[in-house]
Amino acid sequence: MLFDKVKAFAVQLDGATAGAEPVFSGGERVSGRVLLELSRAARVGSLELRARGRAHVHWTESRGAGSSTAYTQSYSESMDLVSHRAALLAPDSGEPRTLPAGRHEFAFGFQLPLALVTSFEGKHGSVRYSVMATLHRPWVPARRARTGFTVIETLDINTPALLAPQEGSQEKVARSWFRNPGLVSLSAKIHRKGYTPGEAIPVFAEIDNGYTRSVRPRAALVQTQTFVARGAQKQKCALVASLAGEPVAPGRHAQWQGRLLRIPPVGPSILRCRVLHVCYSLKVCVDIPGSSKLLLELPLVIGTVPLHAFGSRSSSVDSQAGFLLDWGLGTLPQRPEAPPEYSDVVTEEDSAATAQSPFALLQDPMSLEGPYFPYFQECRYLPPPLYSEESFTQEDPNPPSEDMRSRCMTF
Repeated sequence: MLFDKVKAFAVQLDGATAGAEPVFSGGERVSGRVLLELSRAARVGSLELRARGRAHVHWTESRGAGSSTAYTQSYSESMDLVSHRAALLAPDSGEPRTLPAGRHEFAFGFQLPLALVTSFEGKHGSVRYSVMATLHRPWVPARRARTGFTVIETLDINTPALLAPQEGSQEKVARSWFRNPGLVSLSAKIHRKGYTPGEAIPVFAEIDNGYTRSVRPRAALVQTQTFVARGAQKQKCALVASLAGEPVAPGRHAQWQGRLLRIPPVGPSILRCRVLHVCYSLKVCVDIPGSSKLLLELPLVIGTVPLHAFGSRSSSVDSQAGFLLDWGLGTLPQRPEAPPEYSDVVTEEDSAATAQSPFALLQDPMSLEGPYFPYFQECRYLPPPLYSEESFTQEDPNPPSEDMRSRCMTF
């Protein structure tokens, strides 16, 4: 307005950057300030703050008979996640206050609940968080300022349920006109159920083609959005990533020994919301010409806390070794390797340099060219031989002295 005394009115959150909303997790504290700039002195009744988080879904379905639409059914449902109110400026003894011209700041802060749902924007629903300030003045319509923030639910994949391997198998008899039927079978397995964006999923699969035509295996990462309202559901599926294999000829067998399917930047799974869910799955299928495809679906969870590097190292290695052995992709050596010769590890030049000066290799502490520490590639060396396996024909390098009295031991 031309004669409006309010030049600027905005809500600013701590940690916000230009063009990006600040990100929080459950249990964290949200703080900021309300900025009010007046061109002239103005009477202010109150300044109220409201923080709100809500999950909302809505869609319509048309019901009809024949070619005409009888009616349209609407489905809506909401779920409050955050609700906080505060008075930043209250009336003085019931009368409006007079603020001088210039810039005024009103600080605020509140704690988020521990259990929150990740921010989400979909075709039929959303999860949004915002902070709104309302300025009340006498004889003037209320003025509002709003800003949003993002919430990421902590979803740790380092749990036994999400670290467990996922596997399955399917088979079908393919039939088509003027061709003999044939059995097509599919088996697939992945290391674990939980992954994070940016990781690559190694897909292990076996395909047996008993059909008379070539078939082609494929794999895809699919996101499924489920909206719930008034006892009804609405689903929407989206393709996230995919890969295709080579055709399998009739009567042949094919294997995927860890084909990588990389996860792009996507939102995490939403599993604990009453009105909407976001789930992921790995779909492995075989396209069969002239017949419906053979489909196998493995559930996935996209989390926010990546796999720990050392927390479950031993269990991960053990499970991966068993995983590969079950699928025939890894073998243990029948006989361990013999240890290397000393001459293969230490060269003659190194021996000569060490003999001249024991500190010759340590002149430059930042150099990486000296054998400062031993490097063990694998621990598959043979144990030392038993005493009974040694040859007694060789001369003893440490013979006993002649003055030692021999002892007789009886059993």
